[in-house]
Amino acid sequence: MSNLLAVPFKKAYQVDVAGAARTYLSDNGDTHPDAVKADIKQWQEMRQKIVNLEVHANRLADLMSYHAQLTSVLTKFPVDMQLEISYAPVFSPSVVPVTMRSLMFERAAVVFNLGSLYSQLAASVDRSNVDGIKRAAAFFQNASGVFSYLQTSILPHFSIPPDQEHPPLDLSHSFVHALEFLNLAQAQECFWQKAKLDNLKNGLVSKLAGATMYLYKRSLTLILEAEPPIKHIYPSDWLSHIEVKQHHFEAVAQFRRSREELEKSRYGFEIAYLTQAQLAAKKGYDVARKGRVLPAILNDIQSFLEIIKKELFRAERDNDLIYHQDVPTGSTLPAIQQATVAQAVTPKELSDPTVLVPLNQMVFSSLMGWGTREAINIYNDRKKNLIQEELVGPAQESKIAAERLLQSLNLPASLEALERPVGLPPSFLKKAEEVRLENGPAKIEAAIEDLYKLSRQNYKLLNEAMDILDQEASEDESTRENLPIPLTRPPSHEANVHLVDKERRYRTILDQAATGDETIRTKWDQWEKNITELTWDEADLEASIPSSTLSTSSYPSSSSSFSTDKHARTLRSLLESLSELYTDRDNLIRRASALAEADDIQPRIVKAAAGFERLGLETAESTGTPYSELAQKHTTHPAMFEDISNSELAKYDKFMQWMRDLEGKQEEILGSIKTENELFLQSRKSSESVKAREQALQSLDLSYYKYKEIMQNLEEGVNFYNDLSAILLQFKDACRQWCNERKHEIHILSRSMQSLSMGEENEQSNDAIEPSRARPLGRPTPTPTVQGAQPQVQMTPNRNTKKFITDLNSSDWETPNFGGFPGRKV
Repeated sequence: MSNLLAVPFKKAYQVDVAGAARTYLSDNGDTHPDAVKADIKQWQEMRQKIVNLEVHANRLADLMSYHAQLTSVLTKFPVDMQLEISYAPVFSPSVVPVTMRSLMFERAAVVFNLGSLYSQLAASVDRSNVDGIKRAAAFFQNASGVFSYLQTSILPHFSIPPDQEHPPLDLSHSFVHALEFLNLAQAQECFWQKAKLDNLKNGLVSKLAGATMYLYKRSLTLILEAEPPIKHIYPSDWLSHIEVKQHHFEAVAQFRRSREELEKSRYGFEIAYLTQAQLAAKKGYDVARKGRVLPAILNDIQSFLEIIKKELFRAERDNDLIYHQDVPTGSTLPAIQQATVAQAVTPKELSDPTVLVPLNQMVFSSLMGWGTREAINIYNDRKKNLIQEELVGPAQESKIAAERLLQSLNLPASLEALERPVGLPPSFLKKAEEVRLENGPAKIEAAIEDLYKLSRQNYKLLNEAMDILDQEASEDESTRENLPIPLTRPPSHEANVHLVDKERRYRTILDQAATGDETIRTKWDQWEKNITELTWDEADLEASIPSSTLSTSSYPSSSSSFSTDKHARTLRSLLESLSELYTDRDNLIRRASALAEADDIQPRIVKAAAGFERLGLETAESTGTPYSELAQKHTTHPAMFEDISNSELAKYDKFMQWMRDLEGKQEEILGSIKTENELFLQSRKSSESVKAREQALQSLDLSYYKYKEIMQNLEEGVNFYNDLSAILLQFKDACRQWCNERKHEIHILSRSMQSLSMGEENEQSNDAIEPSRARPLGRPTPTPTVQGAQPQVQMTPNRNTKKFITDLNSSDWETPNFGGFPGRKV
C-alpha cells in the first residue's frame, strides 16, 4: 500500500459525438457531413478510448492524442455545438454527473484525467529501489505540470454559464492549484527519499525535507482557503493525510538539522532542534490518530515520534552529564533552509500538440476554421439586420405614420366624395377586391382557431412537464417510506425548485398571451360586420354608400367653387407625390436587397485568415512558442475580421442616407398636406349628403386597415406560440432528464444496499456453517471505494500486520530501520 495520494479519474460518460457533429455541419456548415465522415468516425473512436480508463502507461498516449485532436476540433467547431458532455465529480463517481454543452469542458476534463493518470502511475510504482523512486518522481512532476497547464492555459478560457445548476467545482482554479502543489510535494518527497537512500549529508537532507514540508503546507493552505463548496470536495482523510505529511516533514527537517549540529559538537543546538522536531511530530501524530489516515501513515509518524523521544532523552542526558552547553529557545533558532528539487514538468505533447500530431493530420483539417466561418455568418447576419432595421423597418414605420395621418384627415375619402359623387373610388375598389379574394372573414376565423389551438398545445406541454415532476415526487416520497435508512438528498419539492420557478414564469407568459388573444378576438367582434361588407359584390357595396350631387346652390359663389377645386387638385397632387415616394422607397429596398444577395465576403475573409495563419507560423518560428497555441489566437476569433466586416458594410451607407432623405421629404409632403387640407375644408361648404358619403367611405376604408391590423396581430401570435412551443419542449425534456437522474441515484443506492445486505447474509451463513472458525486477525475488510482512487481496506492490526504495512513502499521516515533493506529490525 502506497503512502502517497493518487488523484482519481473524473468518470466519463458516453456521448454521441458523431451525431452532434453531423447535425452541426448540416445546420451550420458549408460542408456536407459525408465529406468529413472519416474525421467524424476518428473523433468518435478516440473519444471512446478515454471513457473507461485504467492505470496503465499506454493510456497516456490515448489521452494526449485525443487532447491534440481536440485543439483542432475547437478551431473548426464552436465551444457549444449542442453536444451534451457528462463527467462525474472527481471523488463521487456514482452521483449524478455534471453535464455541459461545452467542448472546453471536455478538454478540461481530459487534461484533468491526464494529470490523474500520471498521479496514479506514480503512486503505483514500487519505491523500494532507486529506479522506482526516479520513475515515481518523474510521474509526480508530470502530474503537477499537467495540473499547472490546466490551471493557466485552459481554465481561463473555460466559462461556466450563470444558469449552470451543477457547476464542475473540481475544475475550479483553487481546486486544481491545490492538486498541482500536492503532486509537486509528493515528487519532492521522492527526491528526499532518494537522498536518504544515497546517504547524502544531513544538512542537504534537512533542506530537502524542509522544501517537502513547505509544498505540503502550500497545498493544504490552498484547500483550506478555498470557498466551502470547493473545500468540501476533498475527502476528510485527504486533508488529514496532507496535514500529517506537513508536520512529519517539518519534524524530519528539524531532526536532520539536529544530526548536523551533533556532528559539529553543538549539543545545545542539537537538543533545541530535537525539541522542535518532537513538537512537530506530536502534532502530526495527533492529526493522524484522529483523522482516519492510512495505517502506514499513522505507523510511520508514531514510530518516528518514538525515535525522536529516544534521541532527545539521550541528548539531554549527555548534555547534563558531560557537555553542559546552553540550549537556545526555539524562537532563536535559525530557520531551516529549503532545497526544492521537484519541478512541475508539463509534457511537451500537451503544450504543443503538433509535436504529437502534425497539423495536416489533425481531424477536420480540410474544414474552414470555425472563427473564419463564424465571421462570414456574422457578416451575413449584420447585412441582413442592416437592411431590415435601417431600410425595411423605417420604411414600414414611415408609411404607417403617413397612413394614420391621412386617416385622421379623412383623406383621400373627402376628395373622392367630392370628385365622385356617385359610385366607388378606384382605390377603394382595389382594397375591397383584396379582402374579397382572400376571403377575409373566413381567413380571420381560421387564424383565430389556430391561435387558440396553439395556445392549448402550449398549456398541454407545460402541464405534461409538471406531471413528470409530480410523478417523480410521488416516487421519491414512496421510496423514502420504504427505505430502511433516511435519504440524505433533498426531497423533490426542494430539489426541483429551479424547474418549478421556470414553470411559473412560462405559465405567466402564457396567461399574458391568452389575454392578448382575447383582445384580438374582441377587436374582430367589433369590426366583423364592417370587414364582411368589404367582401360584397361591387353593386352591393356601391348601393351601401350614399351618393351626393353638388348643385350650384351648394356654393355661395363661383369663386368659392373655384377655390375648392384648386385646393382639391393640390391635395390630389400631394397624395400622388406621397404615393411616388412609397414607390421610391420600395425600389430602394429592392436595390439594397439585390446587392446583399450578390454580396459574398467569403473570399476576402478566407484570404485574411490565411494571412493570420502565416503570421502565427512566423511568430512561432521566431519566438519558439508552440504554433498550435498561436494558431488558435490568430485564426479562431471572429473579432479578428471586424475591420473587414465594417469596411464591406460601408457599401450600404448610401442606401441608409437615401432612406433618411426620403423620410425628410415625406415630412415635407405631410406638412403640406395638413396645411392644404385645412384650406380645402375652409373653402368648401358640404351638404349633409356629402358628409354622409365621406363618413361611409371613411368607415369602409378604416375597416380595411383594421382587417390588415387583425391579420398582422394573428400572424405575430402564431409565430409567438410556435417559438414558445420549442422552448417548452426543451423544458419538458429537461424535466424528464432531471427525473431520470433522480431515479438513477435511487437505483444506484438500492443496488448498493442490496449488495451490503447480501454480504451480511453470506457472512451470517458462513458463521452458521462453520461456527468454530473465527475471522483471522489482519484479514482485510472491504470498504466501498471511489472509482479511480486507490482501493482501501480496513485491517485489524496485530504485530504481523503492522510489520507488513511498514514494509510496503515505506519512505525512510527517519527511522534507523529503512523498510525493505538489509538490517531492518522488527
